[in-house]
Amino acid sequence: MAYSKLIVTKYFFLIISLALGLGLLLSSPVSAEQKQELGSWEVHYIALNSTFLTPQVAKQYGIVRSKFNGLINISVLDRQDKAAQSVVLTGEAKNLLGVIKKLTFKQVTEGKAIYYLAVLPFSDLEQYRISININDGIEQKTLKFQHKFYAD
Repeated sequence: MAYSKLIVTKYFFLIISLALGLGLLLSSPVSAEQKQELGSWEVHYIALNSTFLTPQVAKQYGIVRSKFNGLINISVLDRQDKAAQSVVLTGEAKNLLGVIKKLTFKQVTEGKAIYYLAVLPFSDLEQYRISININDGIEQKTLKFQHKFYAD
């Protein structure tokens, strides 16, 4: 059991260090651990402004840093053994006016860690309802959360 907690902690810190670009935390309140248990998965997620990535990290992952680009980072783990899961993610973000933006996720694999990144253009103080379909060919679940983006 201690070994699985160590693995989860390793994956969680890997995700956070990528997402935060070894930089500053968001100016808006962010829970240190945003996750949902969906079926046999534990889904970790974070949304933040792309300017919180260092230029080197953004370049490495092909992300354009902009005060008007948000980044959504998803990691799907097996609930039992905490192993990273290779899945297909599709999704959309809907703002409060009902404007829908499709999310295109890029899979990133580093060692045993797998995470998914999508860029979301936004306007200052824009809030989104985000819905992401997760499918591994056997199971399909939907992750839903809200996030308000701030241009900095």
